[in-house]
Amino acid sequence: MAKLTKKQKEAVAKIDRSKLYSVEEASQLVKDITNVKFDASVDLAVRLGVDPRKANQMVRGVVTLPHGTGKDVKVLALVTPDKEAEAREAGADYVGLDEYLQKIKDGWTDVDVIITMPSVMGKLGPLGRILGPRGLMPNPKTGTVTMDVAKAVSEVKAGKIDFKVDKTGIVHAAIGKASFSADKIAGNANELLQTLMKLKPTAAKGTYVKSIFISSTMSPSIPVDPKAV
Repeated sequence: MAKLTKKQKEAVAKIDRSKLYSVEEASQLVKDITNVKFDASVDLAVRLGVDPRKANQMVRGVVTLPHGTGKDVKVLALVTPDKEAEAREAGADYVGLDEYLQKIKDGWTDVDVIITMPSVMGKLGPLGRILGPRGLMPNPKTGTVTMDVAKAVSEVKAGKIDFKVDKTGIVHAAIGKASFSADKIAGNANELLQTLMKLKPTAAKGTYVKSIFISSTMSPSIPVDPKAV
């Protein structure tokens, strides 16, 4: 096991492992224990009492974080010529169709979100093996396949994220940056947690939210009281 650095030991020492923190306390503490030289991402990990292998217990959704993600999200709009101006005005970083489909086919995936139209999805199908594993395949459920391209681009740029439970029953999401105020981190965390509560599958039995942890890049994780949700 790797030895902890002096800074890591100091960070660990600030966390009381005998208690569960409120979202607000954890949001302040994650700032206090983050000491890297870059603006670290703040992440939320929520273990749910669901079985993701069963379709009726899959938890997936979208949420618009009230204070944004703090990240400059690169958006590719794969649209027909009549929608190109609309996508550009809304802030899409890359706009086009066939030329970008070819670039993706050649291995280019330097974007965070792809937004497209229903009529274009047929062309994207063959690229599923490239886009799928990277979480880039547009999906109507997450609002990335739509005729209202401008609205979709604007929402993503403003802090809309999509999430889904992984095969171990955990939802991971970036909810901001360590440079955010504690209030903004807490606001984003609470927005995601409340959205998860609304998405509780009727088939899920027993405790729904089993554990919650907040951490930043390279920091130890802080346990949050699930009952506080």
